[in-house]
Amino acid sequence: MKLFDVYPINYIEPAKALGSTIWDKDGVEYLDLYGGHAVISIGHSHPYYVRKMTKQIKNLGFYSNSVKISLQDELADKLGKLSGLKDFSLFLANSGAEANENALKLASFHTGRTKIVAFTKAFHGRTSAAVAVTDNPAIKAPINFDHHVEFIPFNDVEAVKRAVDDQTCAVIVEGIQGVGGIQVATDEFMKAIRIACDKTGAVFIHDSVQCGYGRSGKFFTFQHSKVKPDIVSVAKGMGNGFPVGAILISPKFEAKHGLLGTTFGGNHLACVAGISVLDVIKKEKLVENAATLGAYLFEELGKFSNIKDLRGKGLMIGIELEEPVKDIRNKMLFEDKMFTGVAGSHTIRLLPSLALKKEEADRFLEVFRKYVK
Repeated sequence: MKLFDVYPINYIEPAKALGSTIWDKDGVEYLDLYGGHAVISIGHSHPYYVRKMTKQIKNLGFYSNSVKISLQDELADKLGKLSGLKDFSLFLANSGAEANENALKLASFHTGRTKIVAFTKAFHGRTSAAVAVTDNPAIKAPINFDHHVEFIPFNDVEAVKRAVDDQTCAVIVEGIQGVGGIQVATDEFMKAIRIACDKTGAVFIHDSVQCGYGRSGKFFTFQHSKVKPDIVSVAKGMGNGFPVGAILISPKFEAKHGLLGTTFGGNHLACVAGISVLDVIKKEKLVENAATLGAYLFEELGKFSNIKDLRGKGLMIGIELEEPVKDIRNKMLFEDKMFTGVAGSHTIRLLPSLALKKEEADRFLEVFRKYVK
């Protein structure tokens, strides 16, 4: 058997990692400023994380949600306190796509409606309901019906007012679009969504899968806008590499047995991964670090005259150039030994660990100056 060839890969094979450093199988060292699509939140192989995970797997790696798992309660308690959403409830899943599937399903159960308002350049996942609200026809199969979805321009307040009506089940939005090019939702836009949902009874779903968990310099990006969604989806940095996803659910929703479900979500190892991440974020003040290092990078990158646009918040940064960035990104990877990402053809995407150090940020700036003045 061979692999089903769907990934355009870089022919580098990581073998070891610590913090923001990766070593390949030949011992070559790289600086990781991408974290495998924003997954590495507290740094690779963090000693506390490794100890906690090792201890748990020696005792019990998995059992399903048919038994009591107190680790789920600990994770919910710590997440509620650190995120500021103590009055919300937690449903644990395995990925961002699964989190968004359950968010949309719960919204439809709650409202009895089907119409979804989503936004241009949105990415919410590749599974059925999630891909329907993703603005990319190339990844939608004929079975992925999206006739119930209305796509409107991102950051268009007037379009929100027109589109959200008493037939709308939910509005789903990323606080910062990742795949869409690090497009930041304005405060006015976020407030307009909240007002429209309140007016019509629609559910406000905030997709925080990539932009959440402290990456923006606050735990969630909607906190910059001083609004509160009804459902928040999370994943990626939640487990620092272990598959963990979830939705945070406001008190307006009533739970009942069988409403949602999953086999693997909230298993023992997943919970320990999630708890360890929260412990490290709190102890090492990584949300504050993301804000500080992000501000520093924005200030320094703002001095480059050849950058067309600089977008993002905290350590979620998009650097748009006049020319395609593929060659620059490849040179940085293969010659300078530095992992970055792209969004579209003209934007470099930075999604480093929240534990990024200033000297690592300076190393990136030094290399970037070779290609962009």
